Amino acid sequence: MEFPDLGKHCSEQTCKQLDFLPITCDACKQDFCKDHFSYAAHKCPFAFKKNVQVPICPLCSIPVPVKRGENPDVVVGEHMDRDCTSHPGRKKEKVFTHRCSKEGCRKKEMLQLACVQCRGNFCIQHRHPLDHSCQPGSSSASRAG
Repeated sequence: MEFPDLGKHCSEQTCKQLDFLPITCDACKQDFCKDHFSYAAHKCPFAFKKNVQVPICPLCSIPVPVKRGENPDVVVGEHMDRDCTSHPGRKKEKVFTHRCSKEGCRKKEMLQLACVQCRGNFCIQHRHPLDHSCQPGSSSASRAG
């Protein structure tokens, strides 16, 4: 005995399988088989309405609040245009700020490399006491920025 109206065909264009226990997508309200019921499997255009994840700005790494039903891509884009603290057009802080105290050296380092003997600040090349002609208590400590 056949039941012609039992089950439904999968709404995925590439599948159309007759499924006797179809699953209805709660976002787009279409029926799918067990292989295509997830948002990603059928590329649901309304998945963002059900997605409760908070997107993070790729520039400043701050969570961007998104109201239910809004498209997260649009909201993050607006945040990047208006509120983002790390906007690419803005000036960035200087990273290499610690200048070498060795006379004649103009190198700058990201981290401070202070000599334990003379308290001077030196680059990687001149960080050892023998490399910067260290004299404990010398005036190079006054030049260390």
